[in-house]
Amino acid sequence: MSMLENKVAGDKSAGNDMIQYVTVVIGGQLFGLPISQVHDVFVPESVTRVPMSAPEVQGVLNLRGRIVTAINMRRRLHLPPLQDEQMMAVGIEYKHESYGLVIDTVGEVLTLTSSSAEPNPSNLDRRWAEIAGGVHRLDGQLMVILDVDRLLGAMFTEPMAAA
Repeated sequence: MSMLENKVAGDKSAGNDMIQYVTVVIGGQLFGLPISQVHDVFVPESVTRVPMSAPEVQGVLNLRGRIVTAINMRRRLHLPPLQDEQMMAVGIEYKHESYGLVIDTVGEVLTLTSSSAEPNPSNLDRRWAEIAGGVHRLDGQLMVILDVDRLLGAMFTEPMAAA
């Protein structure tokens, strides 16, 4: 996490309408997670498979004493597995639970204006649109904003209580 902390400390000049994103790559596509939602960047070790879990749940792991559910983002997006066994993960919190989003690579921290965010383009791949909260157009590249509520909310919907 020191890379992120150093970058954040160096960007003290960011104004109120600026948003910082931790960039990650999944299947060659650049995604951005608002830095306020990222708690850790780590290499997952010893992931334990959970029987009868959703296919995108890679398992659970122990991260500094916390039980973390590892979500394989390639499986979530219906992409083929990586040939390289090296995994990276981004630690987030959702509804008081810890999750590790297993991704291909972690990029840098980008500071962008909130006004440069656009709604999802109509031709955005459906798999990405399901988990996207909009996009930013960068120099020759599109960064899809990962929406944690859309990503995990669809996977872990709570059953409705009987009225």
